[in-house]
Amino acid sequence: MMQSYETMYILRPDLSEEQVEEAIARYQSMLSERGAHNIEIQNRGKRRLAYEINKHQEGIYIQMNYEADGSHVAPLERAMRLSEEVIRYLTMKIKQPKKKDQKPASQGTQPAEAEA
Repeated sequence: MMQSYETMYILRPDLSEEQVEEAIARYQSMLSERGAHNIEIQNRGKRRLAYEINKHQEGIYIQMNYEADGSHVAPLERAMRLSEEVIRYLTMKIKQPKKKDQKPASQGTQPAEAEA
């Protein structure tokens, strides 16, 4: 069953623009090859980290939103865990808002003008 996911990952700050684009393309192709849909990628740029990670004070933030089967997330996370260019990652399942049934206006209430 397809679910919506968001994966945020942080790349090392010393990577060149070309290396960043290659990493983004690699993870995007991993998802699309496994059947993920609606892949949206946002490069959030280089930002200061809240705390030092692997002796890095900054990182390049990348956000991916996609729809995929739950079994597609584990290989992506495994590839990120083994990669030396990714210093941190987090995948979250996005819950779809429940649609509320619209109830018709009740017939018992009349506008105040009609009573006068």
